[in-house]
Amino acid sequence: MRTEVLVIGAGVSGLTCATRLAEAGVRTAVVEARSRVGGRIRTFRPTDGGPSLELGAQVVHGDLNPVHGIVDTETAPRPTAARVVSGRVGRPMGAPARTPQPPWALEARLNAEGAGIGESVNDWLVDRGGPYPVASEWFRQIWATDPERLSARGVAEAHRGDTAGRGEFVVSGGFDLLPRRLAAGLDVRTDCPVQVLGWSPGRVSAQTPAGVVEAERVVVTVPPSVVTHGTLTVKDLPEPKVEAARALAGGDGCCVVATLSVPAPETASVFDADGIGGFVSCREGRPEALIVARDAAAAHVRAATAGYGPATASSTGSDLATLLAVALPWAARAEVVDIEVADWGADPWSRGAFTAPTVGAEWAPVIWAEPVADTLFFAGEATVSGTRLPWVQGAIASGVIAADRLLEAMG
Repeated sequence: MRTEVLVIGAGVSGLTCATRLAEAGVRTAVVEARSRVGGRIRTFRPTDGGPSLELGAQVVHGDLNPVHGIVDTETAPRPTAARVVSGRVGRPMGAPARTPQPPWALEARLNAEGAGIGESVNDWLVDRGGPYPVASEWFRQIWATDPERLSARGVAEAHRGDTAGRGEFVVSGGFDLLPRRLAAGLDVRTDCPVQVLGWSPGRVSAQTPAGVVEAERVVVTVPPSVVTHGTLTVKDLPEPKVEAARALAGGDGCCVVATLSVPAPETASVFDADGIGGFVSCREGRPEALIVARDAAAAHVRAATAGYGPATASSTGSDLATLLAVALPWAARAEVVDIEVADWGADPWSRGAFTAPTVGAEWAPVIWAEPVADTLFFAGEATVSGTRLPWVQGAIASGVIAADRLLEAMG
């Protein structure tokens, strides 16, 4: 197969880039390793037709988010109960003990004040009277990175660089409708992983199980960790690029939908400040509980689901039934009927949830995003880390930037 431009990866960044190129009249093909489009967007739909749940990207952030112009959206449902788990005890959400403000208020303060180069989020918290364990865990779960490594400056600058506006929304019918809409009309080939990418100026050769794809230029949208792990081998990649990829490792993430034997009596959102369960939520009248866990909590959830079966008591509370019962007291009288897991940390084509700005690696996104010989181009949320939020609007922006750079190179 031959094409002008090959896009590797059918996530939101790759599909956005391909759409922009196709609209400019460039013959473009997209290859995707998975059997579906969407990358780290994955939607769970109950068999009884109940409301969908998201196992990847959760919400559409901001009333000015470009997603609103692509698919139908609606305001995200608000929980009637919000709690925090601390010391394995749940209590109403608010300003926990020894924390002067709720964690989200501290994050808003950081975004407003900014921070110095080389200052971690935990450094910033200590300078304001910390450490605050609950706030640290909040940052860990929001950013999928240890707050000791998380760049306070990068967090603040990413928020300042975001233009998506205010509010939280969901895609009507499920988030996976977004990549499906973006893919409509494009030449997209799923179940087609690129194993080795060879190149010379003005020429690209991509080896896949289905054969070789040749192109004049390529846009690599896979997370940098996929390259460093060798899942995708890019031949003759300049050493600065290799170093940047190593510095841009994605944070661990594991999401679970657990279907229980009884429906929830309330719509609740729970933050596990003990670092075991991440965020746990449920909807009134529905039997599903959603767990979204990042960094160290992802390992706890992964271990709990690996041993899925009859509930067994655990001193750490890391088995699935105990974890749910602590976060959602009503779940203590229920059995886990079924689970569906999206283990992004173990997924060979994601190698993590997303890339957060880290102390000492502020240079890496710029280097990773830089084109090579007007032939290799790069997109994905890692390319805008520390300048934009790594949510779906960041992925879209990265696809637009890469497409514009490529079109400029084509003259």
